[in-house]
Amino acid sequence: MEALPYIRRFQGSTFVVKYGGHAMEAEDLKESFAQDVVMLNLVGIKVVVVHGGGPQISALMEQMGVKARFVRGLRVTDEKTMEVVEMVLQRINKDLVALIGRHGGAAVGLSGKDGAMILARKMRVQLQAKNGKTSAVDLGLVGKIVDVNPSVLNTLHRANFIPVVAPVGCDMNGVTYNINADTAAGKLAAALRAEKLILMTDVEGIRDRNGKLISTLSVERAKKLIAQGVISEGMIPKVECCIEALREGVAKTHIIDGRLRHAALLEIFTRSGVGTEVVASIKRKADFGGRPTNLTNGVGAS
Repeated sequence: MEALPYIRRFQGSTFVVKYGGHAMEAEDLKESFAQDVVMLNLVGIKVVVVHGGGPQISALMEQMGVKARFVRGLRVTDEKTMEVVEMVLQRINKDLVALIGRHGGAAVGLSGKDGAMILARKMRVQLQAKNGKTSAVDLGLVGKIVDVNPSVLNTLHRANFIPVVAPVGCDMNGVTYNINADTAAGKLAAALRAEKLILMTDVEGIRDRNGKLISTLSVERAKKLIAQGVISEGMIPKVECCIEALREGVAKTHIIDGRLRHAALLEIFTRSGVGTEVVASIKRKADFGGRPTNLTNGVGAS
């Protein structure tokens, strides 16, 4: 009964879910994630799944004797590495499509190259040394998204299919690029004017300086926590992805723990949720799909 008003509100809405982390590795979590996706589809929510594959790519590269290199969390991708990336992502993609199918959903596997969905260009990165000088770093075939065409996703949704997207794109010359899955999910959510962007991680959500889980976080406060070092390391790009998606028109964004069974449903269809929702601003009155808010500190009640 707690879920009913949320189901009513979100029927016909679009949710983009970035699937990654431990939820992609443990069999019980894979099953529960597929069930969540099918459930959302059955109650009338249009779901797009964008999956990662970093650990699986690194594992195969190690087996092949190829050493993985990272700069600012981005995988340096030469042509040989790109072949491994596409091979692993394709296998993950088709396995996930089949898993959703076993639970009663009709999914279609895609990459950002299908239907000219994700147009990318080579990413340029500048690193600053301790002496203050900057130098360019060549990441190889790592892409920066320059445009998104969601037509193929809209077509699939009209036919009641669930798109499952691997995060690769290409440029106008057909060169394939490796793209960060969080970034791809955020840009797709913006292009679809999604109601929600949901990022699955291996942590419960965002915590304050006292270690308490923050239920609802405004963009303004998120920026302050980053500046103060409370939000740090790998959580920074995820929060920045949420902020960018909100700026580009996504209604709400969520960072949830993929290690928790049915985390997506618990976050979406319960009033307290289980992770952190990042929103443009915190309203003085919570509505359906929002958290009750503690107005003294701008942090949602857990």
